[in-house]
Amino acid sequence: MMGKDSGVMKAWEATVKKTQAVAKKRANSLFGTTSVAHAEEDEKRDDQDGSNHETEVYHAEKVLPNGDYYKGEWEDNFPNGNGKYLWTDGCMYVGEWFKGKTMGKGRFSWPSGPTYEGEFNSGYMDGIGTYTSFNGEVYKGQWIMNLKHGQGVKSFSNGDHYDGEWRRGLQDGQGRYQWKDGNHYVGEWRNGTIWGKGSFFWTNGDSYDGYWEDGFPKGSGTFKWPDESFYVGNWSKDPRDQSGTFYPQGSSQEGHLDWDPQEVFSKLSKYPICPGEKMSILPSQKRLAVWRSTKGGDSGKPRRMSVDTRVSVGLEKPSDRMQLWGGGEGDFSGSRTPTKVGALDEELMGSHINGANPRGTQLNTLKAPRKSKRQGETICKGHKNYDLMLNLQLGIRHSVGRPAPSASLDLKPSAFDPKEKVWTRFPPDGSKYTPPHPSCEFKWKDYCPVVFRTLRKLFKVDAADYMLSICGNDALRELSSPGKSGSFFYLTNDDRYMIKTMKKAEAKALLRMLPAYYNHFRAFENSLLTKFYGLHCVKLTGTAQKKVRFIIMGNLFCSEYTIHRRFDLKGSSLGRITDKPESDISETTILKDLDLNFIFQLQRSWFQEFRRQIDRDCELLEQEGIMDYSLLVGIHFRDISTDGDLIPSGSQTPGGDSEATLCISRADVDQLLLDPSRWANIKLGLNMPAKVERTVRRSDCELQLVGEPIGEFYEVVLFFGIIDILQDYDISKKLEHAYKSIQYDPTSISAVDPRQYSKRFRDFIFRVFSEDS
Repeated sequence: MMGKDSGVMKAWEATVKKTQAVAKKRANSLFGTTSVAHAEEDEKRDDQDGSNHETEVYHAEKVLPNGDYYKGEWEDNFPNGNGKYLWTDGCMYVGEWFKGKTMGKGRFSWPSGPTYEGEFNSGYMDGIGTYTSFNGEVYKGQWIMNLKHGQGVKSFSNGDHYDGEWRRGLQDGQGRYQWKDGNHYVGEWRNGTIWGKGSFFWTNGDSYDGYWEDGFPKGSGTFKWPDESFYVGNWSKDPRDQSGTFYPQGSSQEGHLDWDPQEVFSKLSKYPICPGEKMSILPSQKRLAVWRSTKGGDSGKPRRMSVDTRVSVGLEKPSDRMQLWGGGEGDFSGSRTPTKVGALDEELMGSHINGANPRGTQLNTLKAPRKSKRQGETICKGHKNYDLMLNLQLGIRHSVGRPAPSASLDLKPSAFDPKEKVWTRFPPDGSKYTPPHPSCEFKWKDYCPVVFRTLRKLFKVDAADYMLSICGNDALRELSSPGKSGSFFYLTNDDRYMIKTMKKAEAKALLRMLPAYYNHFRAFENSLLTKFYGLHCVKLTGTAQKKVRFIIMGNLFCSEYTIHRRFDLKGSSLGRITDKPESDISETTILKDLDLNFIFQLQRSWFQEFRRQIDRDCELLEQEGIMDYSLLVGIHFRDISTDGDLIPSGSQTPGGDSEATLCISRADVDQLLLDPSRWANIKLGLNMPAKVERTVRRSDCELQLVGEPIGEFYEVVLFFGIIDILQDYDISKKLEHAYKSIQYDPTSISAVDPRQYSKRFRDFIFRVFSEDS
């Protein structure tokens, strides 16, 4: 074994010497002939100068063992100050450093020709900067985490030009796009596509002003000619859905009567939007190799870290002397070195994993909840609600399948009028408008059908898929017990939609707030409020004359990921704890405020958007007099051992959850950023990569709402949305508030004034959600 180890070491040393010679020759050719200090000489000099020298900033020139080259200011084994780093693949960074991180102003260049010059933050292009691609395209503007985000100007290689707002790498917001021939568009954008309200101007004087969808006119709009004649109508790529009126003006009274509005779509198809370029590799993916000093107390704790400050501490082996920052790789030959989590560098991380336990006791390892069978009982023939399910499916099929003109997003006030009651009779033998069916006779009512049809369009729900999910051959599933309000819940077989029975008061609350709800989603597509797809009523005939009202909603937890933990969060403490032992908690158990033992950390741009959207949504609910809503949060843990233990970030285990390959971890984020279009599957509250920090409550404070963080982090995928948004602060809730206020602290109970509820809810949510620094 000794001979084998000796042979490995000799081979390793020979490889290092060869790499150093090549790197020195390459560095001389790039930067001029210089006196390059080798790592062995640096180490010897450190030993002679004493330990105090490590804290001084000095100018260094280093050829690192893997062939990388660094020249610049150096402190305590880190680039610190101004410096130049050249990787062996030809990438180069010149600029400011802070303790091994590209931080401040700098210039990053790729070997294929592209360059970025501007501000950096923890390895990311972040701030104001200019990116020039290999084909001459130039973007100058704001960046967040390697993505164009904010105000920016881009000149494309084909002569096109865009000036406006960007979001996660794509045009989004208000912007102006001009093609090389001078034609231009000014207006709204969404995910890199013309979408919303805007105007297109041709160089010949023609123009279109109106609404757009996916790059083409859709909805109300006006086309104008230079002679001041114009055409006003409803636009669509499908000629059957298009209608309008031509108004001649000026000298040309008959000039455009034979004009076909579809000509506009043919003209626009010749003006595509240039796609964004894809970077071959991102600056934050470049790893820094450092020859670690083995003197003093540092010899046993080589640090493995990335440019974005993630650090782990491991055991040093002979082949560990050259560490790769952030790569997770081990020795020079590419083999993996096992690591174990220890005390972290406070200066780099700003937190302790092994901090003091607030309870003063040993914390147990967190375990994933026990797996549960599929939710709900299938409603088969003989079930007490079988006929009701058939009635619902027949009514939905009738409503959704009924032909209707393509509705514009601009709805008339009459569409929201709940007093226009249209009942449809469904006799068992069928009628002129309804098919025969095996159920009893019933009547069916759609509330505000035009509004909900347009909402489904706004939510991008395909009518055929919607009908198939609810009315297909697969039966609905009834959840085992009614909710606290007494309502029953049903799930579609594909888990996409949830159907809830409603009280009359809830239906009235929804109909009252429907105009504001509709306009809110038109203005804010990322709203976290529950999405409603339809409101219906089944009226059974006979002596009972029973009415059952249904609301159809989206299922927040319909996902390819297993939801391991579910929390219903309100910000109140009275009764907000699950009275179940740990052994009885499964994946489908809804935990509450006092069960919460995590702080949710979102990436900066997501957190900023989250704060803004929570404020907007709560303001709407407050204005509509709604209270008692909550934030439903689902957590999928990325790393789970074969024994069911949740694995903190930085730990490694031979086995793991088979679903981990589906997750988006922080390590995968850089790869995701290379192709901005892949962000389409990640939205606010849906499939969001994040991390959570474990918290612990003090034993002397039973009603402590937010525990104290202990520096133990977990990589997760988050799902969240605001639910139960139909509770008015009516007389019953006012009486509940008055009664409970006598017995308990008024601030701890759920039933409070909508304004007070909104403030308390937001204060709490912004304490348990934070920015990932």
